[in-house]
Amino acid sequence: MSFQQGLSGLNAAAKNLDVIGNNVSNSGTVGFKQSQAQFSDVYANSLTGSGGSNIGIGTKVAVVAQQFTQGNITSTNNPLDIAINGGGFFRMDNNGEVNYQRNGQFQLDRTGFIVSSGGARLTGYTANASGVLSTGAPAPLSINTADLAPQVTSGVNAVLNLDSSVVAPTAAFDPNDPLSFNNSTSVSVYDSLGNQHTLQMFYVKSAVPGNWNVHASLDGGATFTPTPSNVLTFDSSGGLTAGAAMTIPAQALTTGAAPLTFALDYTGTTQFGSAFSVNTLNQDGYTSGRLAGFNIGADGTILGRYTNGQSAVLGQVVLANFANPNGLQPLGNNMWAETATSGSALVGAPDTGSLGVLQSSAVEDSNVDLTAELVNMITAQRVYQANAQTIKAQDAVLQTLVNLR
Repeated sequence: MSFQQGLSGLNAAAKNLDVIGNNVSNSGTVGFKQSQAQFSDVYANSLTGSGGSNIGIGTKVAVVAQQFTQGNITSTNNPLDIAINGGGFFRMDNNGEVNYQRNGQFQLDRTGFIVSSGGARLTGYTANASGVLSTGAPAPLSINTADLAPQVTSGVNAVLNLDSSVVAPTAAFDPNDPLSFNNSTSVSVYDSLGNQHTLQMFYVKSAVPGNWNVHASLDGGATFTPTPSNVLTFDSSGGLTAGAAMTIPAQALTTGAAPLTFALDYTGTTQFGSAFSVNTLNQDGYTSGRLAGFNIGADGTILGRYTNGQSAVLGQVVLANFANPNGLQPLGNNMWAETATSGSALVGAPDTGSLGVLQSSAVEDSNVDLTAELVNMITAQRVYQANAQTIKAQDAVLQTLVNLR
């Protein structure tokens, strides 16, 4: 029996050394999770039941369990490198088969899909042209490099202070005569094709106390007056009481774009006894833009940055978690497959439920503690030697019995 015990010990120690060696060899593998050989004792079956004096017949490997503890996070220069800080796995589409991995080293293939080094596609929630996410079934994610469509200006917001102490001009309004108006502002606006135009607005104090007339021109052309009224009316405290909402009448364009018309909002404009000032002057249109870059947020949202200063949602990375991650089947290439033991995948956006957060331009290192593994290797080697000694001792006992006369 001692031969069997020693042999089982040798096999167990050899398996332990195999596991340790695999851990050491993958200490530099991104997203790798170390394994641990776990053993159980073995007893011979008895027809009459086991007694209290039974001696075991050795050991066996019960399971090689992977340790899904967090690895260190290391920064990189690749915006497509993603590290998971917390629970969960990346959900990958591997030629129609769904697999899972912790290795976040990704790149773009020739068709724009985000893929792993093995060619599997990262999945998540895709976005339409308006940046609205489709949060149904996850699908392979791609980076849309098409130009961002222009947006026509629909409104201009202006918050000014008009100086109540200035004198009303006596000359008739003429945009070319600075003495015929008190102040002016200009802002860039955009037509339906994304062409930029300059809207200039002129402010003329009226002879009627508290009233200011507004005139405008587009690209230095003929002046026009906003509708339905171009008069800003202020009370004795300098607050705006009428004229906050105006509309620029449709202006024909030579660019082939639709006539340009939009609202003017002067809410918050004041008439105090201080110098003319522009507190707010903005509009909501923009020209077309090309994709200049993108980044991935902690919640997995892929946000594209465009040359026109705008940004748009391109998609969202999802994560998957399991009731029993140790039940996943290792496939190699840093991947695992779902099994009945692991339970069904629980898919969702990062930073929800039991799912961790994402860190862009970073990777999760292997969780192998190299120092501890080297110590374990020495221990396993001693165990192997000790079991070899039990076989040697049993051989010596048998040799003594054979030599009896």
